[in-house]
Amino acid sequence: MSLGAVVLAAGQGTRMKSATPKVLHRLAGRTMVEWVLAALTGVDVSHTVVVVGHGSDAVAAALPEHVATKIQDTQHGTGHATAVGLDGLDADCDSVVVLCGDTPLLTSEVITDLVAAHVSESNLATMLTTVLDDAGAYGRVLRDAEGTVVGVVEARDASNEQLAVREINAGIFVFDRAALSDALAQIGTDNAQGELYLPDVLGRMSGRVGAVISADSDVVHGVNTRVDLAECEAVLQTRLRTTLLHAGVTMIDPSQVYVDADVCVGADTHLLPGVHLRAGTVIGERCVIGPNCVIEASRVGDDAQIINAVVRESVVGSKTSVGPFAFLRPGTDLDEGAKVGTFVETKNARIGARAKVPHLSYIGDAEIGEETNIGAGNITANYDGFRKHRTIVGARVKTGSDCVLVAPVTIGDDAMTGAGSIITEDVPNGALGIARSRQRVIEDFTRRAAAKARAASNDPGGHTA
Repeated sequence: MSLGAVVLAAGQGTRMKSATPKVLHRLAGRTMVEWVLAALTGVDVSHTVVVVGHGSDAVAAALPEHVATKIQDTQHGTGHATAVGLDGLDADCDSVVVLCGDTPLLTSEVITDLVAAHVSESNLATMLTTVLDDAGAYGRVLRDAEGTVVGVVEARDASNEQLAVREINAGIFVFDRAALSDALAQIGTDNAQGELYLPDVLGRMSGRVGAVISADSDVVHGVNTRVDLAECEAVLQTRLRTTLLHAGVTMIDPSQVYVDADVCVGADTHLLPGVHLRAGTVIGERCVIGPNCVIEASRVGDDAQIINAVVRESVVGSKTSVGPFAFLRPGTDLDEGAKVGTFVETKNARIGARAKVPHLSYIGDAEIGEETNIGAGNITANYDGFRKHRTIVGARVKTGSDCVLVAPVTIGDDAMTGAGSIITEDVPNGALGIARSRQRVIEDFTRRAAAKARAASNDPGGHTA
């Protein structure tokens, strides 16, 4: 058997009330349709076609390169969409799994089990079902007296007796391709919506139709509204957190930790409340992250501590300390043992091993050498109004508080700068750079100034001294 896949993703999703195509709404760092495609990665599928319609260009652009697309110009129902997808599927795919692009909780295990049942029972069609206490707007599965599936009736077309059925169609099928093509040619639009319903093919099959009942009703949860989106996000977060907990990660309150799909966290790391780990993030072992951190597309080494900070597209080395209230912007690279402290912002900057930027500083387009200490209130003035320039600070440098390093400028190893200096020229190795005017002390200034003010206020002409 050569298995192909057709993913139905052409709908507009009007109940989402969004300009974004429904299947491009994101959950845990992935779009809905990406979650569905991820569920196919563990299944032996030789070719996948995604049927697109509303926002077709945007949906197609978001798909992996190996996934083909077919456009459903006018949406005439799931049966029509499936026929469009079959038209784009490789000819050697003699069986096909049909999925909905708005079921982000689907897993590869469910699809694998469905395909296995289809093969072992020699079915022409095998559908996934589940049982709900409240079946709502889902299509009801119809069975004969022997329990054999004979069809599906949509809720809008169902009788009161049929609405009482609790087994629902999950919209996930495996078909013999030839049998599916023949059945699609036979179905009509005699229903409440005047559309071609894919489940109607089941009653046109000339062979066995099987069903696998999923004990986990979450996997078939479709997204039609923002409420559905939030409910699915909650389920995905629980799955992702549970995986991390079983891998040796500590969370004192898992409900307050948010993790994207491809995040990796090492053993014995603690994730505290308010932590958001976004796509592309890798956290090492024995770290303490949080509370209240956002880390995005970044790598954090072992034994690091990050508290109340935002880290984006950066590398945070082992045994480093970041925060509280720090912002590491893209291109920041902290070597082992470095520190970025309170109210510090960095961008496109490398902070050397055991170097410190403790507080109230901006370090942008810069390189800070090992064991250097940047004083409070330092700024690398990297932009001249037209171009960005780089600041180089050597090893074991000590800069005074409230210094401005005007790039391009280099401060050599073992050098120092005086507090309050505006450094515009290079400082050689071991030198002291001072750039400020000499202090002037005016004795008895306050008393004499007060006397002048009183005299001015008593002047009948309104003159001042």
